[in-house]
Amino acid sequence: MRQIVLDTETTGIEPREGHRIIEIGCVELIDRKLTGNHFHVYINPQREIEAEAIEVHGITNEFLQDKPVFGDVAEDFIEFIKGAQLVIHNAPFDVGFMNHEFALNGPTAAVKTSEICEVLDTLALARKIHPGQKNNLDALCKRYGIDNSHRELHGALLDSEILADVYLLMTGGQTKLNLMGQGAGNEQDTVGMRPVQRSANKLKVIKASADELEQHEARLDIVQNSGGQCLWRANQSE
Repeated sequence: MRQIVLDTETTGIEPREGHRIIEIGCVELIDRKLTGNHFHVYINPQREIEAEAIEVHGITNEFLQDKPVFGDVAEDFIEFIKGAQLVIHNAPFDVGFMNHEFALNGPTAAVKTSEICEVLDTLALARKIHPGQKNNLDALCKRYGIDNSHRELHGALLDSEILADVYLLMTGGQTKLNLMGQGAGNEQDTVGMRPVQRSANKLKVIKASADELEQHEARLDIVQNSGGQCLWRANQSE
């Protein structure tokens, strides 16, 4: 199964008011393992970024002046996500902006995200698992013991990497994490499920001592004499 964990940064919060995507960050999961394959691009929105948005992600108008426009990266972006399941936190926000960008770009004007990808909203999923609790990305990191102390500002690629960890732990864990930004083949175990190593040495069996067995029997006598049901002895006699 191929999944793409995706996040975007934008000039503001409402595409209907002309706001645009300025950063796309995606990481690839195959069979619930991060592959190290990713898609990351900054985009010139051809408009000003709102001051409130800059406070959130730190991306400035000056920084984006020499970056490609969406039409220049649209084909590669679609190729990367096509046929995968998109994993997005608060998916309606990002998908709304993606559809807006597709519509503004002539060659992709007829493209709809739902037509090329299945979408999983991890915010909706978190609300089902943790009803009545905070379920933003920072709260989920704290809940699942994920270190996001390096996240001083929002960033699409960083947030997609963090969301991948959150998603995997929230839905049952993973075996290994291939950290991007490090050398090829550099892997680190993560919190979560790990496969049993069949070749590992057998576990050492430590038997109870005579004194421990005597104390155990005394405890069972207390349970039985107090009128309780001693399931241990009942099972031993079967």
